[in-house]
Amino acid sequence: MRKFFREFRDFIQKGNVLDLAVGIIIGGAFNKIVSSLVNDIIMPLVSLIGGKNIQEAKLVLVDAVVDAEGNILQNAVTLNYGNFLQFVIDFLIIAFTVFVIVKVVKTMQVKAEIAKEKLLSKIKAEEEAKALEEEKSNEEASEEVVIEEKPTVEELLTEIRDLIKK
Repeated sequence: MRKFFREFRDFIQKGNVLDLAVGIIIGGAFNKIVSSLVNDIIMPLVSLIGGKNIQEAKLVLVDAVVDAEGNILQNAVTLNYGNFLQFVIDFLIIAFTVFVIVKVVKTMQVKAEIAKEKLLSKIKAEEEAKALEEEKSNEEASEEVVIEEKPTVEELLTEIRDLIKK
């Protein structure tokens, strides 16, 4: 049971889950903004052009049955497409906005990845140059040591004399 809760805790603590929660909250608030934009700004302009409120647009399939006094005996059967049009407009605005946001975020991620790769390659090149420089200085130091270890002419002659005496 502990393992289950530990895995759940790890799942919740991942950045993606927190990002998703923030996205849902912001999406809810954004939905209200878009609905207000459509209901309060776009639809009145469309109604002004069209001459009637789009939300009330409907197609009468069967007329209402009315008696002589004007009482409705049977309601009309209508196809209310005005609300549907409003929801379609809401959806299109939200979908377009989300598309733009995702496009911008992906572009930023790609640019960040490219910058990261450039930085890593620059660091790697600097490290390689430093390693080559150290290797070169080590080789020079070892050559200097070899030069210092060469015997002098006197030492060589002394060594030859000692070998001949034997």
